[in-house]
Formats: sequence, C-alpha cells, structure tokens
Amino acid sequence: MRLKFSQFLMLLLMIGGLMLGGCSTEKVASNTSPASTAASKATEASSKSTDEAAISETSSDSIPGMKDLPRLEGKATVVITVKGAPITIEVDGVNAPITAGNFVDLVQKGVYDGLVFHRVVRDPQPFVVQGGDPQSKDPKVPANRLGTGGYIDPKIGTERRIPLEIKPEGAEEPVYSQTIAKKPVLTHKQGAVAMARSQMPDSASSQFYFALADLGFLDGSYAVFGYVTDGFDVVNKIDQGDRIDSVKITKGAENLKSTK
Repeated sequence: MRLKFSQFLMLLLMIGGLMLGGCSTEKVASNTSPASTAASKATEASSKSTDEAAISETSSDSIPGMKDLPRLEGKATVVITVKGAPITIEVDGVNAPITAGNFVDLVQKGVYDGLVFHRVVRDPQPFVVQGGDPQSKDPKVPANRLGTGGYIDPKIGTERRIPLEIKPEGAEEPVYSQTIAKKPVLTHKQGAVAMARSQMPDSASSQFYFALADLGFLDGSYAVFGYVTDGFDVVNKIDQGDRIDSVKITKGAENLKSTK
C-alpha cells in the first residue's frame, strides 16, 4: 500500500528530526538515528537487480579492518537495567556477527553503564528510543551535542566504526557496507534492537535504538542485531534523559571472539 503524500511527508519529518541529533542540517552527526531512509526506499526498488548482483562482492571478510573487529559466534543474552527495571535482549551473532560482537564487546567493557537515552520519538507515532553516545556519561556535555559521539577505541585512538551488516533471507552470509532491497533475516519488528548510523553505511559505532513499533521501512537500511525478549514495557516507559543503570551479559559471553 502506497503512502499518501501527507503521510510520506510526516514520515520524512519524523525520521529527519531523528537524524539531526542536535546538529545543523549542514553537519550530520557521525553516529545518528535512522535517517533519509524513506526517501532512499523510494529509489531502491528500481535498483533491486543491481543491489542483488552486488551481494556476492560484499559478503566476505575482505573489507579493511574486518578481521580486527570483535565477533559474536552464536547468541548472547544481555540485560539493560533502566530505573531499576530490567530489559532482556537476545543478541544474534548468528545473523549479525560483527554488529552483535561490537555491542557485546562494548557491554563487556562497561561502555554503556551510565549513558543517557538522548532521543525518544513517540509522536506522531511510536518510533524509536535511542542511546549509546559515550559523551552522555558526562552530565556537563550539552544536550545538543548528544547523538554525535561514538566509542573511542584506546588501542587505535580513534572512533571504532563497524560496517553496515545485513543478512538477506536465504543468504549464507551477511552483506556488508551497503543497503539491500531484499528482505533481511533480522527485521525491524517491534522490540528490535539496531545500530544507529549516519548516511554513510559504515559509520555505526556505539549508538543503538529500540524499535517501538514495526518499522519495516527501515529494513535493509539499518543493522538489526537482536530483540527484546522481556521488559518491553520498560522500554515503553523510557523518557528522554533517562540513564542506563547497568548493562550485563548474562549468557553467551563465551561466544564473543575479540582480538583485544
């Protein structure tokens, strides 16, 4: 079913507002929320055959730096506690090994403890709850800067970024560094957990978001790496500015394979 123009415009405004993350339109945050997706989806159908033809070229470990990134070889359970209430997430390293590995590695390092959910979008319809900007641990950082930061890897002295990783249905391996038109294995159903990024495909670092509703229009454009299995009611009660109490791996930590 096609969106009416007014609905499409509202969708663009909602996603566009999420994209800015406190920055001007001239300066896009390095790690921001789903953005310009609705517009790009309008052109993806026409390039589907090209997109699928390229899959075999982008599904290997030949991407520079890939071998140095953490991997999750299997699944893990992570519990995020917010205002004393737990949110249980099943992290899927089977279908998103790099994205899941990055997240679990940052959990293990304590990166997410004390961070703020800097963006919550429920109007005009439920959209996302986003957090994971390391800058938010410092209460002195202005709110308009939140949404622009990522994890600074002390080993390299710069921001660790991971490639966009999406596994199409029926594929043996994920596709890297590009959006896809085919339906992915991990979709943006309600309760999905995915990595935020800028318009550059390989710009995700530490920021993540919860899908507050089924957001199928984001499928193929952003990397889902897990789902809330318990505590979605807690997610629904998160307000902008709420802090993460703690994040713990309760199962599957042995599946994390890190080079560090």
